[in-house]
Amino acid sequence: MAITLSTDRRALINSLEQLDTRLRWLSSWMVHNANHIRPKTDGLKVGGHQASCASMTAIMSALYFHALRPQDKVAVKPHAGPVLHAIHYLLGEQSLDQMQRFRGLGGVQSYPSRTKDQIPVDFSTGSVGLGVAVTAFSSLVQDYLIAHGQVREEDAGRMIALMGDAELDEGNIYECLIEGYKHDLRNCWWIVDYNRQSLDHTTADRMFRRFDDIFETCGWRVVTLKYGKLQREAFKRPGGKTIEQWIDSCPNVDFAVLTYQGGAAWRARLTADIGDKPNVKALIDSYDDEALAALMTNLGGHCIETLVDAFDTANDDVPTLFIAYTVKGYGLPLAGHKDNHSGMMNVGQMEQFRAGLGISEGTEWDPWGGLGDNATAQLKAFVEASPVARKLKRSAPATVPVPARLPVPQGAEQSTQAAFGRILLDLAKSTEPLADRIVTTAPDVTQTTNLGAFVNQRGLFRRQELADVFHKAKIPSAQKWSQHAAGQHIELGIAESNFFTLLTSLGLAAPHFGTRLLPVGTVYDPFIARGLDALNYGCYQDARFLLVGTPSGLTLAPEGGAHQSINTPLIGMGQPNLTYFEPAYADELTAMMAWAFEHMQRPDGSSVYLRLSTRSIEQVAREDDAWEADALQGGYWLRKPAEGTEAAIAFTGVIAPEALAAWEQLAGDIPGIGLLNVTSPDLLHRGWSARRAALWSGRPAEYCHADRLLSSLAPGAGLVTVLDGSPSALSWLGGVRGMRVSPLGIDRFGQTGNLPDLYHTYRLDADAIVEAAAELFLGN
Repeated sequence: MAITLSTDRRALINSLEQLDTRLRWLSSWMVHNANHIRPKTDGLKVGGHQASCASMTAIMSALYFHALRPQDKVAVKPHAGPVLHAIHYLLGEQSLDQMQRFRGLGGVQSYPSRTKDQIPVDFSTGSVGLGVAVTAFSSLVQDYLIAHGQVREEDAGRMIALMGDAELDEGNIYECLIEGYKHDLRNCWWIVDYNRQSLDHTTADRMFRRFDDIFETCGWRVVTLKYGKLQREAFKRPGGKTIEQWIDSCPNVDFAVLTYQGGAAWRARLTADIGDKPNVKALIDSYDDEALAALMTNLGGHCIETLVDAFDTANDDVPTLFIAYTVKGYGLPLAGHKDNHSGMMNVGQMEQFRAGLGISEGTEWDPWGGLGDNATAQLKAFVEASPVARKLKRSAPATVPVPARLPVPQGAEQSTQAAFGRILLDLAKSTEPLADRIVTTAPDVTQTTNLGAFVNQRGLFRRQELADVFHKAKIPSAQKWSQHAAGQHIELGIAESNFFTLLTSLGLAAPHFGTRLLPVGTVYDPFIARGLDALNYGCYQDARFLLVGTPSGLTLAPEGGAHQSINTPLIGMGQPNLTYFEPAYADELTAMMAWAFEHMQRPDGSSVYLRLSTRSIEQVAREDDAWEADALQGGYWLRKPAEGTEAAIAFTGVIAPEALAAWEQLAGDIPGIGLLNVTSPDLLHRGWSARRAALWSGRPAEYCHADRLLSSLAPGAGLVTVLDGSPSALSWLGGVRGMRVSPLGIDRFGQTGNLPDLYHTYRLDADAIVEAAAELFLGN
């Protein structure tokens, strides 16, 4: 049974204080070993953040070994990663080898990583601010799963973020705060390590005086932990109130300087500023220099008793912001110095630190070093009995079955965006298990990205039912969006960062909650770049979702250059853990969506990105389904080339009619010319890169679909590549077999206009393709 306040408060506090010291030592030693002891081969500083760890050890001791429940999940401040690993080292879940290889190949990562660290990590962190916001959206996902009967209400956990105070400079946190208020956020804690120092400087005082208002306005409870127990007791003594008032008005930078200088400096400053006030000098003089320094730095974030009380009093589902005042580098010789963010203890300082803890030389990695046998046994028993030691181990949930084929929308002319909406609507009307696990979202573009029909059928998610007022008033509208707990669409405001962070949380439902969701998110393709950091964050921790960027490209003609995406094909190709497709036809899209829903659930799968268009084009007649397997590998011959032919056109996506028209014009002059539909520049390029990497490493050659497709062309044949996006997405094809390439695409901002004019101006029309072929093949 875990030790609680009700059984033995003093024993609890003593154990947590000992763990605080253990974590401070182990995290500091891990960084020291990597920089000063482990052999180096490149001469570079390994780095680490001893000061940032030291300011968090008390908070993390009280949280992990007292307040945290098995179902709770934590996003740890990036620079406190070593503390997290030290915790799991004490729990027996982290190996010594991993700790010794901190920031080395195959060792503990610089910042907590779900996919690269071997310990259980709930959320990857590193891009500051995103690890904070993701906890709020994960709480929303938990509410969604509770409402849909996939998680029990009594099993609900808290989603907790440990953050540095400088992270509150990140704008995405406030975007998240607003969205959380709209969705009635609950079961979320954000704990601020308010050490008042960032990488470059001491943080400003005045902003923290406004956080109460900001968060309380958004429905949060704010708990400020400014004073530790020693300070609170001193304030009760004669002269204590004056010292309390002095601390309250002391600028952050002055507090940092005095902390670094120590007890004598504190004495001189306090005496000069308030020594003439009643009883103050006598109070100051009652402490020696060491005790005075300890008193002045006994802030709430370092006082275990204060932290335990605060966590225990927030035992409900109200979202809570804890502002824990701390000292950066607390307990280390670096404490308070403005350069301590990347600074670290030298060899002499570390030796003094080791000796002060009673840790024998050569036993630095001992989890319980410096403790006697009885104290070790008691502390080990305390750790083993703590709730975190019983953290839930979730097995992989069952795979959601995906139909072998999805119905292909009918129509002689269709856009891929319209086809996408129709495919989802057909699923929404079906009884397929897949349909019940789809959850859609969009940043205020639900209607204009063709999700509306799905929402009409399945409803908006809201914990409290809300009627459609327009519908009740019998006002005609295409949108019949009832809001209720069974709804399967989560509507967001226009902030793309929130959109991608929610997709991340939805895409982590399987590892976090033991049940699968298949998230589908739509956004205007050019605005993927607005949320790119959050997209990268989600992919880095292997969240699984289907991202649909639509409309896209110069084809979005009347909207002008700011809305005409250029480089998103390169984002799709360059983003790890994201597979990019760009269909031209509705049947291609249908096959890709079925593939995506399967792929998102595979252990070696990933998220998927579909780049779609509003341009309606004539669909092609198919003789059979032979094209489909090749299309799902990245490309297929829409018009097969003659063996040994000298030329081919390769296109991607909505530009298909122009490519077909050019092929028809050139077929008479270049007999056997081929027309290659590149459905995924990403998969083709990935396969080519894998083959080359295999050759370099001595492994058997990988299958290369691009090489197989192009092998029917003559050596040195010419390729015209064209897509509504950056030409670089296809121009590399010439390198597969050493072919000449004339790449067409968009490499500058577009403008408003009608489609024929823009295609002609930016060389995307059939005439431009024919002219590019003439340059290659006719020497003109």
